[in-house]
Amino acid sequence: MSGATDGVTVIPVTGDAPYDVLVGDELADRLPALLPGAAQVAVVHAAPVRSVASRVADTLRAAGLSVLPLEVPDAEDGKTIEVAARCWDALGGAHFTRTDAVVGVGGGAVTDLAGFVAASWLRGVRWVPVATTLLGMVDAAVGGKTGVNTAAGKNLVGAFHPPAGVLCDLSTLDSLPAQELVPGLAEVVKCGFIADPAILDLVEADPAAVTSGAARTVLRELVERSVRVKARVVSEDLKESGLREILNYGHTLGHAIEKVEGYTWRHGQAIAVGLVYAAELARRAGRLDDATAARHRDILTALGLPVSYPAAAWPDLLATMRVDKKSRGARLRFVVLDGLARPSILDGPTDEELAAAYQEIAS
Repeated sequence: MSGATDGVTVIPVTGDAPYDVLVGDELADRLPALLPGAAQVAVVHAAPVRSVASRVADTLRAAGLSVLPLEVPDAEDGKTIEVAARCWDALGGAHFTRTDAVVGVGGGAVTDLAGFVAASWLRGVRWVPVATTLLGMVDAAVGGKTGVNTAAGKNLVGAFHPPAGVLCDLSTLDSLPAQELVPGLAEVVKCGFIADPAILDLVEADPAAVTSGAARTVLRELVERSVRVKARVVSEDLKESGLREILNYGHTLGHAIEKVEGYTWRHGQAIAVGLVYAAELARRAGRLDDATAARHRDILTALGLPVSYPAAAWPDLLATMRVDKKSRGARLRFVVLDGLARPSILDGPTDEELAAAYQEIAS
C-alpha cells in the first residue's frame, strides 16, 4: 500500500527486487538511507541541474560518503555508449567496488544512462535516480529499465536493473520551463488512456493550469497517479514478458520519430504523435470507438503537444519501426486500445493498414 508521511508519498514497487518511489519536496536527505554500506557514490548529472546535483552531493558528504561528480552532456547527447565508457573509466579510476553506488540526477536521459552505468559496472551496483523532470518522474526513473541509444535506434543497448529507490523531487518542477514540463505530460496522458482515466479528467479540467505548473496540487496528483500505474505494472512484470508491454503505448512510432529527428525532438513530443497514431490504427481496425480515438488528439492538442508528422517521412519511419525492440521477427506489434483503459496488442498489421492509419495523422 502507498501512503504519505511528512508530506512524502511512498509508492512501493514489489517483485523480486522491491523498492519504494518517494514523491515530495526536497528529498535529498532521504538518499543516504537508501545506500547503506556504500563508501563512494558517483553523482551523474548534466549541466542544467548542476545546482540540484551539488545539493545531493553535499547531503551525501554530510552522511560521510565520498562523492565522485560526473557531469555528462545534456539530454539524448549524453545517452551514448561513449559517455557511458567515460563514466566507467571514472569509476575505475576511483576504485569503485560492489558496495559503492551510482546516483543519477536529472531527466530521463540522465537516469537511463546512470542506471546503465550502474547495471554494467562490476555486473551491477546499486543506483538511485533522483528525477528532476516530469518525464523522469512518471516514466524513466520507475521500472528498472536502463540503456543508451545507438545509431540503429533508441534504447537498443541496455539492461533491466531495478534501483535501490526512486526520488521524485517535486520542488524541481517549480522552476522547470514549459518546454520541459509539457512533453512529460504525454507519458502522463498515456497512463490515463491505458489504466487510469481519472488522469484524463484532471488534465481536461484545466489544461492551461497544468502546462503552466500553476496547478501544483493537480500536478502532484498526476505524478502520483502515473507512478502508481507504472509501479503496478512493473511489480507484476519487470522484464516486459507480458503486462509491461502496455507501457509502450504510443512508443513504436514515437521512438521511430525520435530517431528520424536525430533525437532533436523531446521524447514526449514524439510519443504524443505516437499515441494519436496508435489510436487511429485501433480505430481503423474496428477496435476503438471514434470518440476515444478523437479524445487522444483533443487532449494532446490542448496541452500544446504535436499530433501529426510529415507525410513524406513514412518510408523512413516504417523502416525504423522494423528494428524496434517491440517487433517480433518481421512482424510489427503495436499496443492499442480496445476501449478506454483496455490495452491490448495488434500483432502484424499489414503495410497497407499501417500506411492508411499514418495518412490520418500526416501533415
